[in-house]
Amino acid sequence: MYAFDMTTEQRMLVETVHRFAEQKIRPAHREAEEAKGVNRGLTQAGWELGLLPGSLDAQYGGFGEHSALTGALYLEELGWGDVGVSLYLLTPNLVAVPLALFGSKEQKERYLPHFCDEQFPNATAALVEPVLQFDPAELAAAAVKRDDHYILNGQKTFVPLADSAELFLVYASEGGITQAYLVERDTPGLTVGQRVTMMGAQALPVYQLHLDDVRIPTESRLGGARGIRLNRLLTVSRIGLGALAVGQARAAYEYALAYAKERVAFGEPIAQRQSIAFMLANMRIEIEATRLMVWEAAYLFDQGQDATKAAALAKQMADKMVLEVTDGAVQVLGGHGYVRDHPVELWLRNGRGFATWDGLLMA
Repeated sequence: MYAFDMTTEQRMLVETVHRFAEQKIRPAHREAEEAKGVNRGLTQAGWELGLLPGSLDAQYGGFGEHSALTGALYLEELGWGDVGVSLYLLTPNLVAVPLALFGSKEQKERYLPHFCDEQFPNATAALVEPVLQFDPAELAAAAVKRDDHYILNGQKTFVPLADSAELFLVYASEGGITQAYLVERDTPGLTVGQRVTMMGAQALPVYQLHLDDVRIPTESRLGGARGIRLNRLLTVSRIGLGALAVGQARAAYEYALAYAKERVAFGEPIAQRQSIAFMLANMRIEIEATRLMVWEAAYLFDQGQDATKAAALAKQMADKMVLEVTDGAVQVLGGHGYVRDHPVELWLRNGRGFATWDGLLMA
């Protein structure tokens, strides 16, 4: 049975994250976009919310357990604040969440406490490759086992915060099956390449990564002999990105609605024009429908059921919805929507990115 009432803890978390998004992220999001990065003060303030430790087991220094639904609830509020800043703050999750779900006992004991420290962890993941029609289940990057070690070779792109990362979770094909490998920054053959400039979410620095005969011990394979279940990780990522898209779309809708009520043309607010009113109504309908799809996928995941299909459908819906809603917001503002005095032009650029950001978020 579905329930739409948040627990007391979830409600407090959502209120806290929304307050942070309103008071900290919104005032700084344009500066972060222009600077193409997030300042240390905002990064630390975001880390001190405790979102990641709140999804990690107490034996590793955390104070909660992983819940896709709880993650979806607070991700919507972060997306409402700013997508680029949110992706920046959530980059450590790309390593910690897979570790929590699939790491061996030894791997969890070694690495997870670092994600519960007071300082923002320098860790990231490398999944996406610079190829047409990228498929995470068919990677060109390869891991070959030789005696007591693996040799990694390949190219990665869209690796967030790679310039400062000390730990990388690198995905590669091992015998045709995608697995993940923990690689320290000083490992010979691991090279951070050029920064990739994205159309939107420029507050998140992303880089190329080169793997040239990178030698790591067999113990670095995430999950040990059992490895990982790629579909489960992709499901977590898709739920998270779907929730973030709902937040971004909600921000665009609310801004366009307020503008339409205040903007007067030919003696009346433009919100009273049928074409504008219908557009705003459709925007709201699409946002609400997508949110329910994201929640359903998250609920199924938390119940231990197969949420692969539900998450894929929710992500596909979110990709389409966020682009249409952010574009609609620009249209409602007319010529004003195309200038930087209003945030909707940035939100449209962000909306275009969701279809390409698989693997850039886990929560």
